[in-house]
Amino acid sequence: MLRKTLALGAAMVALALPGVAWASAQTVNNGSQFVTTTGGQIDAHGGGVIKVGSYYYFLGENRNPDYSFRAVSMYRSTDLKTWEFRNDVLKSSSASELNGANIERPKILYNAATRKYVLWAHWENGKDYGEARVAVATSDTVDGNYTYLGSFRPLDYDSRDMTVYQDSDGTGYLISSSNVNYDLNVYKLSADYTKVDSLLTVIKGYHREAPALVKRNGVYFLITSGATGWNPNRAAYFTATSLAGPWTGPTYFGHDTTYNSQSTYILPVQGSSGTSYLYMGDRWGPAIGQIVNDSTYVWLPLTFPTNTSLDFTGTASQITIDAAAGTIALGSPNTQLVKMQVAHSGQCANISNDSPYYNGTAIQWTCTNTSNELVERRPIGNYTQYVVQRSGLCLAQADDNGSGGAVVQTSCSIGDKSQWTYNGTTIVNRASGSCLDVNEASTDTGTKLIVWPCNGGGNQRWTMIN
Repeated sequence: MLRKTLALGAAMVALALPGVAWASAQTVNNGSQFVTTTGGQIDAHGGGVIKVGSYYYFLGENRNPDYSFRAVSMYRSTDLKTWEFRNDVLKSSSASELNGANIERPKILYNAATRKYVLWAHWENGKDYGEARVAVATSDTVDGNYTYLGSFRPLDYDSRDMTVYQDSDGTGYLISSSNVNYDLNVYKLSADYTKVDSLLTVIKGYHREAPALVKRNGVYFLITSGATGWNPNRAAYFTATSLAGPWTGPTYFGHDTTYNSQSTYILPVQGSSGTSYLYMGDRWGPAIGQIVNDSTYVWLPLTFPTNTSLDFTGTASQITIDAAAGTIALGSPNTQLVKMQVAHSGQCANISNDSPYYNGTAIQWTCTNTSNELVERRPIGNYTQYVVQRSGLCLAQADDNGSGGAVVQTSCSIGDKSQWTYNGTTIVNRASGSCLDVNEASTDTGTKLIVWPCNGGGNQRWTMIN
């Protein structure tokens, strides 16, 4: 990702852990941190997936708080939900050039001829985004320690956000943002995948980044985002029947901020019922003042209305993936959606102006059945998060003010402020110990929700209704 300092995982089997068997259909929470089988945080931001045997290997950025490179971390799963940490396959100590650098958007291809796994990534010096190189490393095993081969500009073109792709004939390709993100360059890789052989085409002048490529029924789909730093924007795709072009587009699709995410990968999930396509995106922490490792994940099914078009079916705070069947659906069979109705006015918790954005203001409004009013009660240990279905964001106390502080929707990973207890009457914030309250006990529609010391008033008594 171009930072503001520059002008600005399918035949599924049980996971190989003793005595543990996993159901085929798994529920994945959007807008949350993913965790490993031992409870560790998964840091695979700007990541990709490679499937080896029955395992999906998920890899991505693991950064220090100052944004510098810590590692490319790798995890594996058979069901795309239950992830086992495998290795930091490339580390800042792997080569002197990696110490203090920035490494972004790592992806891996397997080269059958050399029997090597080849890792590509965007490399910067850690001071600015002016060098704009690719970095390459190789390993004999997918989750082994990769040997760093160095960094370079492909054919002397600047290269920032990038991905790699292996076509059905085994040819490898690099797609990267060039010309300070105004162009997208499509390169053919060398036979061993460690170098660039030729420039096939340039998709010129659209100021796009975050490329993610998939082929379906002979048509290539290249999803990208606009170049707006950490802030989300509307995704668009290009299509072609040859990687050399011509490419049509960009065609904008979906939500106007791509459900507060930026594309990183498109994963075909193939199973007994066919093949589904999983959009994988990052909800970047720095967009709301957090660090990169606070970023969360947004995974959604893609649909193809025609052979040359794609779209989202919508969003939800959860999706259900049955990797054995090759199916992906919005929501979960076990998800209970409720409306939060306050006693004194009979109105429901809602988000002002149907906002899908971070920091959308929580208000009371006439109870209907809209997606910005329906919430999922998601257990977090002894506490509960209230996940707004329209945005996939959590209701949270906005600041440290427990006597009148605003309630907003924001990232579900912010901690105590997004966690609540409910005793059948009052909803108490974990961070402040104060109650969810309608400001000044007003019965007016649109009145803001706040946190206030618990007093048992009707404007603090809530009922969960279906």
